[in-house]
Amino acid sequence: MAAKVPLIVLSGPSGAGKTTVVDALLRESKWPLRRGITATSREPRPGEVDDRDYHFWSVDRFKKAIADGAMLEHAMVHTDYYGTPRSEVDGYREKGVGVILVIDVQGAAHVRDLYPGDHCSIFLTVPQTGMLRDRLEYRGDSEAKILTRLATAERELLRVGEFDHVVVNDDLPTAIRDLTKIIEPLFAN
Repeated sequence: MAAKVPLIVLSGPSGAGKTTVVDALLRESKWPLRRGITATSREPRPGEVDDRDYHFWSVDRFKKAIADGAMLEHAMVHTDYYGTPRSEVDGYREKGVGVILVIDVQGAAHVRDLYPGDHCSIFLTVPQTGMLRDRLEYRGDSEAKILTRLATAERELLRVGEFDHVVVNDDLPTAIRDLTKIIEPLFAN
């Protein structure tokens, strides 16, 4: 049997830098840890690659995965489906590879319920909410998407107390250092 490895759930509002921080952390770490790839029905942004950044699925394929019980968690976020295929978590952990999920706050609540006592949850945020708008504009989201994501962010920020840890992403090196301090002890067992 493989050694027990962590399931880490990282959430936060759009624009907090979740994917950027996790990708940088994984490049620097030596742990047997991978980012679970979530599925979405939204269109890829420029530079995003299917099965690397997300599994970009049609709405029909997403609904079929839900109906077949193939999703660990799923939700309609903003105007698109997002969720985690079960195959992205359990099989890897059984092989001794930890998984970090970069998911929305709704999905994080589902995962915490499914793995009570067997996860570490982290909320990634920014020091000032105005930074969220700046980052969403920088990545090229439309004004309508920005407004939708900012409204969702207001609700998500109210749920920060549901998480084991909070990391403020003011700058990338500090956020990575803070995440490392949380994650490193999880691999000490």
